[in-house]
Amino acid sequence: MSDTTPFHDVAAFTALPRVSSLALSPDGTRLVTAVQQLSADGTRYIGALWEADPAGQRPARRLTRSDRGESAPAFLPDGTLLFLSARPAADPGEGEEDRKEAALWALPAGGGEASQLLTRGGGVQGYAVAAASGRIAVAAGLLPGAEDSAQDAELRKAREKAKVTAVLHEAALVRHWDHDLGPDIPHLFTVADPAGDPATQVDCGAEGALGILGSALSPDGTLVAYSVYSGTHPDELRSVIVVADAATGKRLRTVEHPDAEFSAPAFTPDGAALVCIRERRSTWEASVDTTLWLVDATDAQDQGRDLIPDFDGWPTDVVVSPVPDQDGSSVVFFTADETGRAPVFRVTTGGGEVVRLTADGAYTDVVAAPDGATLYALRSAVDSPPTPVRLDAATPDQQAVPLPCPGGVGELPGTLTEVTATAADGTALRSWLVLPLGASADAPAPLLLWVHGGPQTSWNAWTWRWNPWVAAAAGYAVLLPDPALSTGYGQRMHDRGWGDWGGAPYSDVLALTDAALERDDLDAGRTAMMGGSFGGYMANWIATQTDRFKAIVTHASLWNLPAFSGTTDFPAYWMRHHGDPLQRTERYQRYSPHLRAADITTPMLVVHGDKDYRVPIAEGLSLWSDLSRFGVPAKFLYFPDEGHWILKPNNSRLWYATVLNFLAHHVLGEEWRRPELV
Repeated sequence: MSDTTPFHDVAAFTALPRVSSLALSPDGTRLVTAVQQLSADGTRYIGALWEADPAGQRPARRLTRSDRGESAPAFLPDGTLLFLSARPAADPGEGEEDRKEAALWALPAGGGEASQLLTRGGGVQGYAVAAASGRIAVAAGLLPGAEDSAQDAELRKAREKAKVTAVLHEAALVRHWDHDLGPDIPHLFTVADPAGDPATQVDCGAEGALGILGSALSPDGTLVAYSVYSGTHPDELRSVIVVADAATGKRLRTVEHPDAEFSAPAFTPDGAALVCIRERRSTWEASVDTTLWLVDATDAQDQGRDLIPDFDGWPTDVVVSPVPDQDGSSVVFFTADETGRAPVFRVTTGGGEVVRLTADGAYTDVVAAPDGATLYALRSAVDSPPTPVRLDAATPDQQAVPLPCPGGVGELPGTLTEVTATAADGTALRSWLVLPLGASADAPAPLLLWVHGGPQTSWNAWTWRWNPWVAAAAGYAVLLPDPALSTGYGQRMHDRGWGDWGGAPYSDVLALTDAALERDDLDAGRTAMMGGSFGGYMANWIATQTDRFKAIVTHASLWNLPAFSGTTDFPAYWMRHHGDPLQRTERYQRYSPHLRAADITTPMLVVHGDKDYRVPIAEGLSLWSDLSRFGVPAKFLYFPDEGHWILKPNNSRLWYATVLNFLAHHVLGEEWRRPELV
């Protein structure tokens, strides 16, 4: 084992190519993915489109190259490759060179130069293509007062000339994750000829400050469906699906229910029905519960039905095969978290059992071949980065066939195993354990506990932002637990932790930690703990409950829960879970870490980005203030230009360097080393 893997050098690690998204040509012969690579100056990632061989025989080849990058590949029926890019046109007009917003571009099937196909003021946020007709649906915005794109352009010029950046909000939501909402009003437009007169674009509706959450066109292009948040009052906000006539923009129906959310629409091959995700809205008493739903596309009286009533998991990434089943029903593929994996599943709208198609790994971006017999997807795992793979569309529990593509990471600095335990209430618990090479009874490794965010998610896939192999290269074993509230263990796992953040999730984490430390190749005297978002909450909570860890790293963490309830970007969702702090305070009193600040003695590293709107910077500042006030040995790593995640390459390097140096000082007893450039 070499000590010169990319994981031993954070600069080399951040320079590794990163694969995302997948598109298959209409004839099934071309598979295109987006690959992010480090810019020449090392300060940002630039996306490019690569073509992988569906047969797995030829090496991947690069298709695009620009300083602005490309993303979101899709195909027209004639094989033209579409993508989004903010690159300037070949003959840029006034202001085009400085344009930052994405436009829709086209690369001919036979090769040649890409051309700009469609632009919108404020940029193209997303798009969808009708498989048979080629009609395109485009998500974009219009400024208030603009009736069409011409008026929108004039208003944008006037705002820019006047240097006005203000936004007047008249609905509840004003921010989302790391960006401000508005002043644009999100719309969905359809167009038969994207290169034609912008006046021919059909406005199919505007609703929801968060924009178009997802859209789909029927194969013949006559219908368009899109998901948006509906309502203005915070308690009324819910995701609904709007179905409209794609040629006229007339709204035909809205798929909605007062106690449910609907998203991720996908049309059946005949365009008569939609398959979508239906989520039971959370309440004080109960967590969300998600299922796969079939509903008539245009009949407003049809309330739909559950396609997987006996499936105890949460479906995602819904894809409908272009070829019906033998009985004429539609074949639906979806993914769902399951015991530290995220397999691909198959079910038909005609009924029958759900079939798990993959034996291991976590899958996203599933696409079906034109004949319905083959699937392609991106597969990753805790020990494997995303890569394109090929699957049979019907064989249960198969191993995916990897396809040549950039994005490999080479040799890993350790091995992966599992650790199990039993909770106090008898629930079976599991976690992944990353072991550094060389760990043994004679040389036990220090243990680093990492708690995931969410909290309703799972450690089941590769992560670039919190990569355990970087820590393994530094000599740490890394425990990745899935406690109460984690996905992939059935609805009861959510119910166990609902409204009980500092209860069952906390005790589950410690039970798995104790189980791991029974191994003789781990050093129980040298342990640390880390977490981000919900994991950051757990870091703060653990700091108030025990001094068993030598150090704690808390990233984008919740500290003062009552204050957080009004500053997070989606307060309504939070208050449905934890209660209105003006009326129902018991969960805040029971589990807000800030009320126990005086109990903390463990050294802590606080990390927060100023552009984090999900967990606003006030949480990090409040925590830092309290740690300082009570004399806790602590440091505060602050990123003025980052959000919930640290994404810029040099900032990411500093993140890893600071975390590892902090741990080395407090866990390994090394002298504190201040990272360069901070």
